Amino acid sequence: MKRTLYGPDHEAYRDTVREFLSREVVPHHEDWDRERWIDPAVFARAAKAGIYALQIPAEYGGAGEPDYRYRMVVCEEIARVNTLSFGVTISLQDDLVLHYLLDLTNDEQKQRWLPGFAAGELIGALAMTEPGAGSDLRGIRTTAVRNGDHWILNGQKTFISSGIMADLVVVAARTGDKLSLFVVERDTPGFERGRKLDKIGLPGQDTSELYFRDAEVPAANLLGDEGKGLGYLMSHLPRERLGVTAEAIATSRAIFDQTAEYCRQRQAFGAPLTDKQHIRFELAEMATEIDIAQAFVDQSVIAYNAGELTPIDAAKGKWYVSELQKRVIDRCLQLHGGFGYMLEYPVARAYVDTRVKTIYGGTTEIMKEIIGRDIAAG
Repeated sequence: MKRTLYGPDHEAYRDTVREFLSREVVPHHEDWDRERWIDPAVFARAAKAGIYALQIPAEYGGAGEPDYRYRMVVCEEIARVNTLSFGVTISLQDDLVLHYLLDLTNDEQKQRWLPGFAAGELIGALAMTEPGAGSDLRGIRTTAVRNGDHWILNGQKTFISSGIMADLVVVAARTGDKLSLFVVERDTPGFERGRKLDKIGLPGQDTSELYFRDAEVPAANLLGDEGKGLGYLMSHLPRERLGVTAEAIATSRAIFDQTAEYCRQRQAFGAPLTDKQHIRFELAEMATEIDIAQAFVDQSVIAYNAGELTPIDAAKGKWYVSELQKRVIDRCLQLHGGFGYMLEYPVARAYVDTRVKTIYGGTTEIMKEIIGRDIAAG
C-alpha cells in the first residue's frame, strides 16, 4: 500500500539527511560504539545541516518548522544505516528536552538556551528517574528548597540518557509536596556526574547516574511555575512516546527489508531461503504487521501535527509498535541463522540496541494500564 504521508519537500529533505549521515555518521559510528562515546562535535554539524532542532523559532537560530514528518524522515534514514546510538541522542533532543525549553521557558531563558541548542552547542538531558522512582513520578524524592536567589537541590537520578554529555539537564524535584522542574547547567556547584552505566545496547549513547549534593541552582532556572512539574511532565509524554514509536517502526522496517534481501540471496540446500514456504510465510506475516502498524503511526503523526494526538493514542502506539519491533527483530535474527548472532550484521546490533524500546518512555505494562483505565472510565 502506497504511503501518502510525505510531500516533495519531505523527500528533498530525505536526500539531505541521507547525505549527512553517509558523510558525518556512518564512517564513525562503529568507533563511537566501541569507545562508548559520540564525538559531541557531530551535533553542531547536525544542527547546521537541519537534522534536528527544526522547531526552534528563527529568532533563536532555528527554522521554525514544527512539522513532525521531518522528524519521521530522520528516524527512517537513521534506521536504514543502523546508527542507533546517534539516533537515540538526536531523539532525546528533539522529542524530549527541546519541547520543555520551547514550551516552558520565559523570554530571558529562551535567549539564554535556545540559540545554543539550535547551533548544536548545547546538549540536553531529562532527569526524572530515580533508584526508587521510575514510571511512578509521584515517588520522586529529589528535593529543592528555596534559599535566597537560589534553589538547593539534593537527591539522585539514574538511567539518565546523555547525562554525561549534557550541558543542561531538566530535573524534576520536589518543592514541598509538589514537583517542580529546574534547568541544571553543567558547572552548577554541587552537581556531580556518577558512573557511565554499562548497557547491553546503544553503547555510543551515554547513560549515567546524577547526584545533587546541595546543588546551587539559580532561581532564574526554575522552568515554568513552581509546583506544576507533574502536569508539565505528563503533558509532554505524548511527544516522547511518539518519538519512541517513530523510531521503533522505522527500525522494524529497515531490519525487515535487510532480512528479506538476505533471504533472497542466502542459499540453503541448493536454493534461496525464499524458496521455502515457511520462510515466505514468516516474511509475509512480518510485512503485513509492519504495514498495518505503519498506517497507525502515520495517522499519529498527522494527529500530532494537528494538535490532536491524545495521551491514550500515544500510549497505544508506543506499546504496540515497540513490542512489534521486538518480535520482528527477533524473527529476523532467527532467519539469519548463526550470522544473525554476529555483530557485523545489522540485525545483531539492532537486537540489543532496540531492546530498551519497550521499557523507556513508559513500559508496555504502564501503557496498557493507561489505556485500560481510560476504557474502564467509559
